[in-house]
Amino acid sequence: MSIRTQVLGLVDVMMRVPPIMVIDEILKIGMGVPSQLSSGKGYAMDTATTSKAKPQEASNSTDTLASIKAFFGMSSEDSAISSISNSSQDILEHTIENASKSAQAGGMLSSNFNSLMDELANDGMLGNILNITTVKFVVCLLGFLCAACIFMLWTRHLVMVYMFLTSLGLTFLSYWSNVSALELMEQSPSILEDLLSLNTTRLLDSGGIVMTLAPHIIAQWFMGMLFAYIHLGPRYALLQRSMPIIFTSPILLAMLPLSSGIVDKLPVIAGLTPIILTKITLMLSAMDASRTVYNGYQYAVNFVSNFGLSALIENEWQRLNVPNVLRLFWIIRIMQGGYALLTVESDVPLQLFPAIEKLLVDGCETLTAVLGMTGVISMICHYIGRGFQWYLLTYDNDEEKSLGTVSAVLFYILALQTGLTSLAPDRRFVRLCRNLCLLVTALLHFLHNIVSPILMSLSAARNPSRKRHVRALSVCAFLILMPVGLLYYLWAQHSPSTWLLAVTAFSVEVIIKVLVSLATYTLFLLDARRQFFWEKLDDYLYYVRAFGNAVEFCFGILLFVNGAWILVFESGGAIRAIMMCIHAYFNIWCEARAGWSVFMKRRSAVHKISALPEATPAQLQAFDDVCAICYQEMYSAKITRCRHFFHGVCLRKWLYVQDRCPLCHEIMMYTDKAEENAQDADPAAPAQAEQPIRIYPREDANNAGVPRRSPERGAEAAPEEGVAPTNAAAALANIDNAIANLASEAAAAETRAAVASSASSSSSNSNASYITASAQPPPSTANSAAAVATAAASNTTHIFRLSQEQQ
Repeated sequence: MSIRTQVLGLVDVMMRVPPIMVIDEILKIGMGVPSQLSSGKGYAMDTATTSKAKPQEASNSTDTLASIKAFFGMSSEDSAISSISNSSQDILEHTIENASKSAQAGGMLSSNFNSLMDELANDGMLGNILNITTVKFVVCLLGFLCAACIFMLWTRHLVMVYMFLTSLGLTFLSYWSNVSALELMEQSPSILEDLLSLNTTRLLDSGGIVMTLAPHIIAQWFMGMLFAYIHLGPRYALLQRSMPIIFTSPILLAMLPLSSGIVDKLPVIAGLTPIILTKITLMLSAMDASRTVYNGYQYAVNFVSNFGLSALIENEWQRLNVPNVLRLFWIIRIMQGGYALLTVESDVPLQLFPAIEKLLVDGCETLTAVLGMTGVISMICHYIGRGFQWYLLTYDNDEEKSLGTVSAVLFYILALQTGLTSLAPDRRFVRLCRNLCLLVTALLHFLHNIVSPILMSLSAARNPSRKRHVRALSVCAFLILMPVGLLYYLWAQHSPSTWLLAVTAFSVEVIIKVLVSLATYTLFLLDARRQFFWEKLDDYLYYVRAFGNAVEFCFGILLFVNGAWILVFESGGAIRAIMMCIHAYFNIWCEARAGWSVFMKRRSAVHKISALPEATPAQLQAFDDVCAICYQEMYSAKITRCRHFFHGVCLRKWLYVQDRCPLCHEIMMYTDKAEENAQDADPAAPAQAEQPIRIYPREDANNAGVPRRSPERGAEAAPEEGVAPTNAAAALANIDNAIANLASEAAAAETRAAVASSASSSSSNSNASYITASAQPPPSTANSAAAVATAAASNTTHIFRLSQEQQ
């Protein structure tokens, strides 16, 4: 990205900050509605505490534009309005409370309640308050909508809006400068007399009127040139050249011997020209502005109809660069608060920690401020993830990319769930610290999700780089020590509470997850040092992971109960109830259903495998081949009903997917009814099953050069053949890959299944293939295609048959 593009992007972000600041100020005054009337039952105490604790803060926050109001003569009206509101608010609340009590005691149709309602309806002061509140609310709502629309404009339209606002601001600034200059000229000698008499002493005096007026004249000249350059009205050549003279004309004409009445009207006369041009611009642009809004609405509707609402939100989020805008807004807000703290006149020296607390409390005062803080926290979490990623020497991790986004969403949901913006300042700071503690524990979970796949890859791949092992293990040690230290500090400094219970549950859960990852890593490392296939590895991994998942499930139930207690007895709310429903569905119900499904599949597979006969050493020596699923040596195997040999672990994983043999597609398990039917149809079948099994390997060209190894030779044959010893971790990886690729290979394997079936039926005497003797009907197309796809991936798998003629 070039420097020019970066600068333009920064300018675009800065232009979108002022509308956010306007929205923040509107939200700060509660949309013009009195806080006692607009706040809920749960937050009335907090609002009252805030108003009592810091009255000076409240007065400063509710009247941030006092100087501008005084300039336009609005301060007296606002003070009168505020005095009316403050004097009658207690009476209004008392009357409403009495009406509520009467309605609860005697019902809505009682005479006492009706009389109170009549009093409220005939109260003139109440009518004035409601009218003033309505006007304030309407004005604030219009300002909110206008600021939101300006924020969402395209860049070129945003530039036009700022050009119009700047030209209007230059007009009022020129008027103010001319009025100030004329006031200085009234209290000083005539400049024209000094010029005519060449009184250089007074003209060149550093404190004289000429030197005092020089900045005003220069400023007016430059404001006139800038207005002529940026205004959007009619651009006539003569008017454009004379605009600086028009701006400076009141000061120049005031030097002439004119009456005071005419001199007082000179700033207004000079401001008529830019005001008229601005009014013409507004009239000409009104239709264009409405057309722009309508086009934007049509664009959004078409985009939603073609791509969906989520795509529109994502596209606008990127176009408006919302995270950077919110971050810049929050930084400017904090800098403004810091500057106010530094410039305040006080005998007490400024202390660091109280100042930080004050800035953080003000930084989450409104919803827009919380959004800005969320953007900053998102950026911090993003770079924390990048730092751990750099330390772990990995650069392709999707978890790190979503770390900042997930952290931001989590923090904002916690802020909404706990009512952060409506709390008193002291309670808001405590709640903010608690939310940050919960965010830290969630961040530890995200970091574990980054390091866990790295540990698994290092152990399964037998990576010889000790540097990567040490780094991954050090991160695991940090993920264990950090929660332990956090819990020790919190339990030492705070009494037991629902919040502390939630933090403890999250912290213990991340410790358990790290220990499970380390146990899995250790098992894979032990397997890498073994010379033979470790059949019990899959069982040990299942037990370890089942323990971790069971602990996580128990903590999920504990957190749900804890949240229900908070919802009912502490601080209920719609957002908390919705989040509890989401937690109950995804973290409890879905996890329980998935875990039970895995358990039942494993239990069924174990029962099926236990029903199959175990291969004897003589049969394994006669077989002298690898498992067709994992391609590993077989020192123990299970024999299917179609007389094929597989590892018990491999066959158990295969049974998670289907019940047919991976090689011949026959059903490996028969019910008792099916066996009785088969015996009735073919009485010679039991006699055939009792005969000794003879295994004839396929001796085609593909396997002619493959050396045969027996269990007796073991690992000694591997160096002679130049083949590195394999382990159970690679076997399990092969199993998982083979099973995972079934669905994608099924469609492509249908043709090969048909060709294989036709070829096997037409060439029964060929030595290249063998047919399994079975009285069962051919399997379905989908199952056979999946099995053929898996069997076709092997170049060393032998297909055997049991034939009466060859016996």
